[in-house]
Amino acid sequence: MFLLFGLLGLISVRLFENELFYDPFLFFFKSEFQKKPLPEINYFLLFINLFFRFVLNTFFSLIIIYVFFNDIKIVRFAACLFLIISILLLVVFFGILYFLNQPDYLVLFYIRRFLIQPLLLILFIPAFYYQKISR
Repeated sequence: MFLLFGLLGLISVRLFENELFYDPFLFFFKSEFQKKPLPEINYFLLFINLFFRFVLNTFFSLIIIYVFFNDIKIVRFAACLFLIISILLLVVFFGILYFLNQPDYLVLFYIRRFLIQPLLLILFIPAFYYQKISR
């Protein structure tokens, strides 16, 4: 039941991304972006929306991790990793956007991808599984 809730939550965040979140990069990265200038960006709105989306993905990811491992210590550790990684990625993402006149679009694309997609969940599940069986 909780697994279904977590999966449906992650799917819903992805399906309704256009309606739920301000992200000028959604359309920018779907086009031939290499030759285009960056879109107009409201940095505050973008930060709030990226952060909120990351928090939603993290919430649903932690539910899924709990279902798989049934261990609150693993969930706490994963939550700490999510927090540290989110801070790091947000600082780097906005640092690149704000301080570089011509940022590398692929670097922005991949950092943003880690912020808006549950890629960390895909990395953490095998890592925690391996750690659990090797004990």
